[in-house]
Amino acid sequence: MKLTLISLAFVAASLALPAQAASAPADGHALPPGIAWLQGDVAAAFAKAKSENKPLFLYWGAVWCPPCNQVKATIFNRQDFIARARQFVPVYLDGDSPDAQKLGSEFKVRGYPTMILFRPDGAEITRLPGEVDPERYLRTLELGLVAARPVKALLRAALDGDKLADGDWQLLADYSWDTDQAQIVPEKQVAATLARLADKVPAQPAATAQRLKLKALAAAASEEAPVADRGQGLAVARAALAQPRANADILINSAADIVKALSADGAERQALAAQWNAALEKLAADAGLSTADRLGALSSRLTLARLNQPKGELPRSLREEVKQRVAAADKATANPYERQAVITAGADLLTQAGWLDESDALLKAELGRSHAPYYHMLILASNAKQRGDKAAALDWYRQAYEAANGPATRLQWGVSYLSGAIELAPADEKRIESTASAIFKEAGGTPSAFYERNRRSLEKAVNRLKAWGRQQQQAAALARLAGQLDEVCAKLPAGDPQKPVCEGLALSARS
Repeated sequence: MKLTLISLAFVAASLALPAQAASAPADGHALPPGIAWLQGDVAAAFAKAKSENKPLFLYWGAVWCPPCNQVKATIFNRQDFIARARQFVPVYLDGDSPDAQKLGSEFKVRGYPTMILFRPDGAEITRLPGEVDPERYLRTLELGLVAARPVKALLRAALDGDKLADGDWQLLADYSWDTDQAQIVPEKQVAATLARLADKVPAQPAATAQRLKLKALAAAASEEAPVADRGQGLAVARAALAQPRANADILINSAADIVKALSADGAERQALAAQWNAALEKLAADAGLSTADRLGALSSRLTLARLNQPKGELPRSLREEVKQRVAAADKATANPYERQAVITAGADLLTQAGWLDESDALLKAELGRSHAPYYHMLILASNAKQRGDKAAALDWYRQAYEAANGPATRLQWGVSYLSGAIELAPADEKRIESTASAIFKEAGGTPSAFYERNRRSLEKAVNRLKAWGRQQQQAAALARLAGQLDEVCAKLPAGDPQKPVCEGLALSARS
C-alpha cells in the first residue's frame, strides 16, 4: 500500500495499541516535555487529525539512535517547534513499540529517524530531513503546513516545466530524499531526478537553487556516477564552500564523495580537498551548529586528509585537535539526548584518529550514564576487533545483546553478536548455534518479527548462517536452526503476510 494517501480501510484495520498522550516510551526514557505526543494508536491519531482538520506529524525513531536523540536535543525541545506543534497532531512511533515494524512497513519508513507530515485527509505532504540545522527544519515544516500541494505533486509539476512558487522549490530542495523509500521517486532514480530538478530550478532565490544543485551533485557522487559537467560541478561546490553555513549538512556528509567525483588527478584532488578542509574548519568552530555536527565536520576533515594517502599517518596536529575537541564536547554536553549523539560521534572520531584507548575510555565512562549503553558497547566491540582482540570484541558484542531493550533492537543487536561470532570465532559452534537459537526464539515471541527492520535482521542472520554452515557438523547445526524457524512459522495464522516470509527464511536456511 502506498502511504501517499492513507485509506479509511487502513485506518480501520490498523492494530490499535494502548493510546497515550505520553511523555515516555515503553522503556521509561522521557521525551522532551511540552508536546502532547500521541503514542500507539496510529489509527486514532489519523482520525483525530481528520476530525480536527489538522495536519499529522509522524516521528519514527528509536531511543538508542544518535540522530534521533540529536533531533530531540536540537529541534523537539525548542519553543518555536513546541508552538508549531499546536498546529498539528504529533505522533511518536518508537521502533520497539508493539507492531511498530508492521506500521513502519505500511508507512514505508526504514531509517531512524524518519519524520513525515500528512494532510488531515491522510495525504503525505513531505518528509522532513533529520540532519539539518533547526532554523531550516522549522522553515521547511512551516512551508509543509501551508503547502497547497504535496511534494509528490510539486515534483511532477517541476519536471513538467510548470511554474512553482519559491516556497514550493524550497520544499523540493529540503525534502528528505534519503528517507523517501520510493514514495515519490524509485530509489535508483533519485540522483537522476535531482539532476533534472537542478537543471530546472530558477536562479532565484539563489540559496534554493544552490542547495538543489549541491544535493544533485552529492547524490551523483554517492552513487559514484560520472559527473556530466565537472566544470559546472566545481562551480557549484566552490560557491557552497564560500558560505559553508548555508549547506553545512551536505558539505559535512558528502565531502569525500564530491571531492573524489570532481577531481581528475592527485594534484587537483589535493587542491579541492584543501578548499573543502578550510570550509570544514569554519564549521567545526561554528558555535551556531550543534556539538555533534561540529564533530562531524572534524570527522570529514580526517576523511579528506586520508584521500591521497589512505594508509598514511594523519598529521599530529590534527590528531591532537581531535582529542581536545572531543574532551571539550564531553565536558560541555549535559543534555542526555545530546550526549547519546555527541559521545558516539566523539568515540568514532577518536577511533578514526587512531586514539583507540581514548575512545574506549570515553565509552566506558558513559555506560552508566547513557539510557542506551548497548549502543556504545558495539563501538567498544569494533575497537577491540580493530586491535585484533577477538575475545574482547566477542564479549562486548555479547554484553551489548544482553543489555539491549525492545524487540526490534534485541533482534538487531542479537544479529550483530551472531555476525561477530561467525566472523571472529567460526569454530565456536556452540556459541553460534545458541545465539542464533536465542534470536529465533525471540522472533517467535515478537508480533511483527517479519516486517521491516525485524525482517531485515532475520534475513541477515540466515545469510550469515548459510555462509558459515558449510562443513558437515555446521550443516547439522544449521538444519536444527531451520527446524526451529519452521516451528515459529507454524504458529503464524494462515493468511498472515508474515507466514510466507518466515517460511522463505526457513527454506533459505535449509538450502
